[in-house]
Amino acid sequence: MVTTAPYGAWRSPVDAALAARRGGRPDFVGLVGEEAWWVAPRPAEGGRCTLVRRASDGVEAPALEAPWDVRSRVHEYGGRPWAAAPRPAGGPLVVFVHDGDQRLYAWEPDAPEGRAPRALTPLSAVGGGLRWADPVLLWERGEVWCVLEEFTGERPGDVRRLIVSVPLDGSAASDRSALRALSDGRHRFVTGPRLSPDGGRVAWLAWGHPGMPWDGTELRVAEVGPDGRFRGARTVLGGPEESVAQVEWGRDGALLAVTDRTGWWNLHRLDAGGESAGQGVVSVNLCPREEEFAGPLWRLGQRWFAPLANGLIAVVHGRGAQRLGILDPETGELVDAAGPWTEWAPTLEATGTRVIGVAASPRTSYEVVELDTCTGRARAVGARHTDAVDPAYYPEPHVRTFTGPGGREIHARVHPPRNPGHTAPAGELPPFVVWAHGGPTSRSALVLDLEIAYFTSRGIGVVDVDYGGSTGYGREYRNRLRERWGVVDVEDCAAVAEALAAEGTADRARLGIRGASAGGWTAAASLASTDLYACAMLACPLIEPMAWAEGGTHDFEAAYLESLIGPFAEVPERYRDRSPLSRAERISAPYLLLQGLDDPICPPEHGELLLAATAGRGVDHTHLAFEGERHGFRRADSLIRALEAELALYVRSFGITPPDMPGTPAHR
Repeated sequence: MVTTAPYGAWRSPVDAALAARRGGRPDFVGLVGEEAWWVAPRPAEGGRCTLVRRASDGVEAPALEAPWDVRSRVHEYGGRPWAAAPRPAGGPLVVFVHDGDQRLYAWEPDAPEGRAPRALTPLSAVGGGLRWADPVLLWERGEVWCVLEEFTGERPGDVRRLIVSVPLDGSAASDRSALRALSDGRHRFVTGPRLSPDGGRVAWLAWGHPGMPWDGTELRVAEVGPDGRFRGARTVLGGPEESVAQVEWGRDGALLAVTDRTGWWNLHRLDAGGESAGQGVVSVNLCPREEEFAGPLWRLGQRWFAPLANGLIAVVHGRGAQRLGILDPETGELVDAAGPWTEWAPTLEATGTRVIGVAASPRTSYEVVELDTCTGRARAVGARHTDAVDPAYYPEPHVRTFTGPGGREIHARVHPPRNPGHTAPAGELPPFVVWAHGGPTSRSALVLDLEIAYFTSRGIGVVDVDYGGSTGYGREYRNRLRERWGVVDVEDCAAVAEALAAEGTADRARLGIRGASAGGWTAAASLASTDLYACAMLACPLIEPMAWAEGGTHDFEAAYLESLIGPFAEVPERYRDRSPLSRAERISAPYLLLQGLDDPICPPEHGELLLAATAGRGVDHTHLAFEGERHGFRRADSLIRALEAELALYVRSFGITPPDMPGTPAHR
């Protein structure tokens, strides 16, 4: 039976606890002999992450029990936190980073005596200590090559990063001098090293302030000396206006790299043979397309391509959404893998003819998927999706392209309300909430998201906007935000919301906007510059750009605003003008502010400046602070509380009388 009820007042089985339980995704997959391993979130276990092991017989089980928490904090956003190698006897050797102390540990899961993980690296009481990411396990050599982030003082910028050798015998756990620096420390940021098949050469990426890795990076190559140290390091590709996103060695010893020198991140093969003749390195575009074969390097160890033993290359590629394909580098032929998955995450691994990755679709959450390139068969092998509710409650998104100011294109995904048991009264239009993604150099993914379903199944529409500056559409599209952050993103979100209202898809009087991190900035700036929205949800937002520019954030993004807003020394007034605080008197719509009290990226005191700026003017607002949470929430109780508070905001702001059911906040 279908019940007629106002939008927003529909009953739904998708409650906040279900959305929190299904939050997160498998990540950083790996093949260890015949076994598949990956990192899996555990929101119900205090937000920790564990390693999951899928044995050759198909049995899947957590490999590390609590309190072990597999997570790196390098750059604060982290990176690949583990590596493993099969051994002829004794089972695999695993190294991983434990979130609690950020030390690197070695572990033998099949040891008969059930040995606990043992520390490989020392502690440091200075600043953020010693942190590790993107390990390369060379167990035959008795060492791990890894990125070290070492704090040298108490300030966020008192830090250096090197590629370091960590001995597997544990001697460095109590002796800092047992660590050996492999790179020269010339660059502010480095990725993990990639060793050539013959062991004689090594490659990695490097960059420095004020650039971000999607602005420009350098591909560095060096010889590996007898003592393991890097010699003759040189830059062979990249620069301040060319972003190299990933580098690997082909099975034949050729260097492969994704660079955006054509305006799109395309996969290239490099020929260094001309260096000795003074001709430099020659790069060959293996598949010239106006598509992206990579994305923004937010976390060390992200992989968009993986070479196969037969010379073919597994690639994640696309315009907007990314799919998995197999590329023949000799012919340029690219064949996509069959299957229902429409979005592949930047984590690929290949061994022999097997490829493993993480993929999802609008009807399925992220799963661990394996492709057999001999048969062409792809199948979910881990974290398999199951429907916790009738899929009829899931949204059915529509991929749309809207027109923004000056006729520019704006890419978005529209999720109208959908519930099999309800319909709205004739003539009523639904409320809609604009979702502004974080980054801002990022994009939203077209996948099943139960947070979206939480709202759409209640009759509240959602539109994900890939505003100018988003990735997935070429360098020109993402460069639209250069020195225009707080303008282009705000205009594009507003243009999409206005278009939905004009065409009769959304109720113009009941439009909201929400965002986390950089998306929270866009939402706050939107409230301060337009009267379009009835409310806003701001999670871990950047509010005061001048505070960022003056050292009020972590080192990775310390100079990010130099490109997003402009050089601070030259245009300080622009920072003041763009800040929502400078126009706080225009903010009259209700807002919800969510903050992690341990957030080093957007510290809670920045958000509190907004509370102070709107205080005493009768602006309806709710402020929730979460102990133990950093930038983005990981714990189930935090996720539930935040989601229910957001629904309560919409109930008040959109004039909704919700049904009397568990998990739905009462009207206030």
